[in-house]
Amino acid sequence: MRPLQIIPSRLISQLYCGLNSPAATGTKICLTMARPSSNMADFRKIFAKAKHVVILSGAGISAESGIPTFRGAGGYWRKWQAQALATPQAFAQNPSLVWEFYHYRREVIQRVEPNPGHLAIAQCEARLREQGRRFMVITQNIDELHRKAGTKNLLEIHGSIFKTRCTSCGVVAENYKSPICSALSGKGCEEPGCGGLLRPHVVWFGENLDPAVLEEVDKELALCDLCLVVGTSSVVYPAAMFAPQVSARGVPVAEFNMETTPATNRFRFHFQGPCGTTLPEALAPLEAETVS
Repeated sequence: MRPLQIIPSRLISQLYCGLNSPAATGTKICLTMARPSSNMADFRKIFAKAKHVVILSGAGISAESGIPTFRGAGGYWRKWQAQALATPQAFAQNPSLVWEFYHYRREVIQRVEPNPGHLAIAQCEARLREQGRRFMVITQNIDELHRKAGTKNLLEIHGSIFKTRCTSCGVVAENYKSPICSALSGKGCEEPGCGGLLRPHVVWFGENLDPAVLEEVDKELALCDLCLVVGTSSVVYPAAMFAPQVSARGVPVAEFNMETTPATNRFRFHFQGPCGTTLPEALAPLEAETVS
């Protein structure tokens, strides 16, 4: 099992060294590459021929829609460090406070729209699907903006802020109410005879990701022939290891981010700038696109 956690950047390179390459079982490699290219034309040539594209997205793409990332100096909500509230311990200690925090986040998300980066991904998926090419988005984001933009093939590995899970019976239900319950008093589970306390259906720090979802992720990563890393800091484990695992078997990986990350030098391409600017250009139709 792989619990959600943030890896200190000084340890990232140690983790990237020693990855097992599926092409050479038992052989450990250290992913050190030359400085990644920012040549869009070269990326587009590879993209035109790719038959199985995987996009790994993180908080950066949603930040461009106006959703706070709660990282670094801005990582506080009121007087609390936001990441400290995203734990099962915090919920056990003060479920009302944690729900207030998630109520605030839900309200923010409901007011924003997918940005050009989200839309470029959704439009690309629809086009490639018509061409018989595989396209999958694996996101760490819990805001459902990919879904709202029209993306169909989507794995939300950290859950959704618009779903609840009963802490007693485990039932998961969609909930888009605003506010989620009267005065945030803790509306109980609606399953007959239950009434248990509801929690956000998200993966908190220290919790394991859903094994079934991880199995789907592993399948996609093992089969893709092009991977895009979009708006992610590459420090939240286990997602931080996904793209390096793909790169380890020689598959081109392109990073789209506002800044470099601890994983940047392990990838074939790096395109710096807003995803809403770089992705529409990168994923635009090409005359030479492969049709299966």
